[in-house]
Amino acid sequence: MLCALLLGLVASAAFAQQAAPTAQPWNYKTKQLNRAEIDGLLAKPAQVVVIDVRRPDELISKGSFPAYLSIQSKELENHLAYIPRDRQIITVSNRAHRAGAAGDLLSGKGFKVAGAAGSLDYEEQGGTIARITPPPPKTAP
Repeated sequence: MLCALLLGLVASAAFAQQAAPTAQPWNYKTKQLNRAEIDGLLAKPAQVVVIDVRRPDELISKGSFPAYLSIQSKELENHLAYIPRDRQIITVSNRAHRAGAAGDLLSGKGFKVAGAAGSLDYEEQGGTIARITPPPPKTAP
């Protein structure tokens, strides 16, 4: 009985070690923002623009900030003309890595990038993320 209990504990510990996510190193020039920094920027909405670089399905399933431009990371360079140059930019993705790459691209093009945010990180730090409810599918007449 004791042996079975010990085997169960060892197996549980081994599984927990395998299941634990590994943090990816931050390899971007763009600063990775925490909740307090994001909240400080969002408190001045006339001075900031949020650009979410995730796919539409990610926006629906994970939510985002209350107001943002949705430009997928692969399309960002093609839509630079739509991004305001007179505001600080927060780029957003799930864990900030695509946002970091987007921030580096925008900084290289002369935009004022405040930093990159991960919406999941922000929410885990106690921030509130807005959920998006897609419209119901259209039915044929």
